[in-house]
Amino acid sequence: MARQARAEITRDSVLAGAADVFLRLGYANASLSEIIAQSNVTKGALYFHFGSKEELARAVVDQGNERLIASCKGFFDSRVPALEAAIGITYVVADLSMNDPMVGAMLKLTHQIGDYRGANGDNIAKTWGETYRLLSERAITQGDLLPDLDPETVGLLLYGLTTGIHIVAVGTESVDQMASRMERAWYFLLPSIVPDDKVSYFREFAARRLRRYVP
Repeated sequence: MARQARAEITRDSVLAGAADVFLRLGYANASLSEIIAQSNVTKGALYFHFGSKEELARAVVDQGNERLIASCKGFFDSRVPALEAAIGITYVVADLSMNDPMVGAMLKLTHQIGDYRGANGDNIAKTWGETYRLLSERAITQGDLLPDLDPETVGLLLYGLTTGIHIVAVGTESVDQMASRMERAWYFLLPSIVPDDKVSYFREFAARRLRRYVP
């Protein structure tokens, strides 16, 4: 049991070190020697748990996605209005991109690996796209989105908004501005998808969410 516990601690150390290196250098430029040094483990310890850089990167993707899902858990409660949940999730993504290296590395790696899959084989992009589709479907039923909208189209739009803001923020080294940019995106998008009498409410809701992350 003690040996298993030590092995788990070592694996967690490798994952944490790898997340830091992938986040800082990107997948292509990260080396296993750099990850070993960052993790403070031996080469043998790393290879005991992960057979290659790709395998390690995909494990980071899985763990980062698990953390993101856990942080968004409250928004999956059916009692939370679906559009509020969709808005709230985008801010969690912005917040964790800056404050949780594992999530930040996961978001970066999903684009850089190329197929958006973790070690378990799940397509992260499709999973989150489906999440936004289901939220859009519920929001239409709840009357918070225009009734003639197609939930699949809106779901892809919302996922694309979140992903696009992240990619631009990473590319311009301005991840700390993601939350503010998210609020601006919602401000201009909402009049196109929300009934006129609810635009002001949801704009204010998006602004209040921003104040949780940017004083």
